[in-house]
Amino acid sequence: MITWSSLSNDEKKQALSRPAMANSQQLKLTVSEIIANVEAKGDSAVLDYTRKFDCPDLQSLVLSQSDIDELASKVSVEVANAIDTAFDNIKQFHEAQVPSDISLTTTPGVHCELRFTALDAVGLYIPGGSAPLPSTVLMLGVPALVAGCERKLLCTPPNKQQRIAPEIAYAARKCGIDNIFLCGGAQAVAAMALGTESIPQVDKIFGPGNSFVTEAKQQVSQRADGAAIDMPAGPSEVLVLADKFADAEFVAADLLSQAEHGPDSQAILVSDSRELIDAAKAAIERQLATLSRAEIARPAMENARYILASSIDEAIEASNAYAAEHLIVQIEDARSYLPKIKYAGSIFLGPWSPESAGDYASGTNHVLPTYGYAKNYSSLGLLDFMRRYTIQELSADGMRNLGPAIMTLASAEGLDAHEQAVALRMKKLGIIDTSNAVDVNNGSNA
Repeated sequence: MITWSSLSNDEKKQALSRPAMANSQQLKLTVSEIIANVEAKGDSAVLDYTRKFDCPDLQSLVLSQSDIDELASKVSVEVANAIDTAFDNIKQFHEAQVPSDISLTTTPGVHCELRFTALDAVGLYIPGGSAPLPSTVLMLGVPALVAGCERKLLCTPPNKQQRIAPEIAYAARKCGIDNIFLCGGAQAVAAMALGTESIPQVDKIFGPGNSFVTEAKQQVSQRADGAAIDMPAGPSEVLVLADKFADAEFVAADLLSQAEHGPDSQAILVSDSRELIDAAKAAIERQLATLSRAEIARPAMENARYILASSIDEAIEASNAYAAEHLIVQIEDARSYLPKIKYAGSIFLGPWSPESAGDYASGTNHVLPTYGYAKNYSSLGLLDFMRRYTIQELSADGMRNLGPAIMTLASAEGLDAHEQAVALRMKKLGIIDTSNAVDVNNGSNA
């Protein structure tokens, strides 16, 4: 147990430090080689990597529409209904985010607009591994659908039978995703960013992944011919704020639900109650013994942090310093503390709001900034699948009204061509400010 008030500033930073992300030079070189290979050989390279890591007998990267339909039909009624419920809630929440265009006259005769349009092509990456992730399909596919992205393609590693989980196929079909490709890892990211014979190039790549996927996303985003990415990523994490009124069993369950993602996941409990921390620790041990993924969760919990604060305000101070991906607030009258909470990817208020709700079906998006990026990045939302652009239109009166100010500023910056672009129009209108206008006949100030 760490007593927050006894720590120096450096010790506080150490107490909230995250596991070091894989950032070795070897990782960078390996991913760089994969990207170069995919760029040079296209489908052939992606197939080679997929056969090596996922499916030795894979014949095609493309999952046909008939295969998608067949797989989707295998989902049980119970699971289909659950996916439908989650889809409806997520769709409602993202439809509420549809932005309004802005149209404004800033100066008489000067009209400015802000407009929004969907990205044309988006690539959605769904990791493979020990469990299918239809929830991630929904979190990426629904906003792409609501935004109106014309092309939505999905890459996910195949199993040994050259197929994907039926739940992923069903969720993809709900989101209007017809293009599914059987590949994962850095090679899938490279294929989406650069394009191959089978996999079209996309404008932006979304989705979580391992260190190779994360590194590949960062590398392709730095290329002029690459693709944008959703956000930086690191190991998943949760911080629980709890007081003496919190249910220790709930607290333990929330910490463990994050820990089962992977051994490098981070779980932190901050409380002003020593008794609550002790009770939560005991509950964690009891619950761990019942989990099917205990071997994954236990290493993560061995690195868990238990921080004792002198007050709820001090606990919130620690929470803000950490900027958690998931912040669970199990304190009395939790909503009243919202104004003091500055940084978190997503906040779960009160005893009946487990992280699981946001992960699956409440409606909010579970793609969140990790590793402290919640201080300057936001949760994934509809606008991430759109771009905004501006329009300005000046009438003759607008040029008369604004021209002198533009010319003065251009002159102050020493940009003669900028100044002359206005002076020519002012001269055409018969209005030349002789104090700073450009004489278009000899190029000097009039």
